[in-house]
Amino acid sequence: MAETAIKQDQAEMQKVAGPWKEAWRGFRKSKVAVVGMGIVIFFVLLAIFGPLITPQGINEQNLSQRLMPPSSSHWMGTDDFGRDILSRVVYGARISLWVGFLAVIGSVVVGSILGILAGYYGRWVDTIISRIFDIMLAFPSILLAIAVVSVLGPSLRNALIAIAIINVPNFGRLIRSKVLSIKEDEYIMSAKAIGMKDNRILVSHILPNSMAPVIVQGTLAIATAIIEAAALGFLGLGAQAPSPEWGKMLADSRSYLTNAPWTMIFPGVAIMLTVLGFNLMGDGLRDALDPRMKS
Repeated sequence: MAETAIKQDQAEMQKVAGPWKEAWRGFRKSKVAVVGMGIVIFFVLLAIFGPLITPQGINEQNLSQRLMPPSSSHWMGTDDFGRDILSRVVYGARISLWVGFLAVIGSVVVGSILGILAGYYGRWVDTIISRIFDIMLAFPSILLAIAVVSVLGPSLRNALIAIAIINVPNFGRLIRSKVLSIKEDEYIMSAKAIGMKDNRILVSHILPNSMAPVIVQGTLAIATAIIEAAALGFLGLGAQAPSPEWGKMLADSRSYLTNAPWTMIFPGVAIMLTVLGFNLMGDGLRDALDPRMKS
């Protein structure tokens, strides 16, 4: 009887899902979120395996075929230099995703460090960091990005740095608010009571329990970073010619909107779908990771 009871207890324990497994289960229930994840995976695969499917090089010019409409030889037509738009849109996925991921990673790292320090230590540390965040948030994000790029110089790398900088306050304030609630929990008090050092408490307890909202915000921030990179490229402050960045492609083709609209339609659709995918996936992650959204 005792062995049977033990086996039943073990079977029940196996059925209990961990928090991340439970979140994944909740995420899969949202069809919209799954569609968003599918869009994101499609563009990621497109960026990885793009060179295998592109018909021509991204800078291969043929002036005799300039501004050709979509056809069997050029599925998305050609631009004003006779370059294949499909090839450039596919390669542009690499640039946009690269900028989006790296900018958000930089924002998360810096913002998490500042937010944890502000929330955990409080007092003058919190005051200084919070006031820096308030000053940065007082400016519209795109204007602050333009100011940073203007100082550093127009380039894709500097645009990435600017996008990372302007998103630091968002993650910093998010982490700070989470830390302010976590540090009052009993297990943190117990860790302090047994003499655990602050750095170990921050790394072992505070940081892991603050990651759920950061993951959601990070997914949504990638979409924002892609739009901001495209905006800077459109203004001539981001990627420079002949880079096939989507925003730069829109800027180069705006003069041909009436007689060759496909030169703007396909890069614009690529930006729209990528941003839509990350937003849908971020909404699904928010619903799956937020206990208040569960019935």
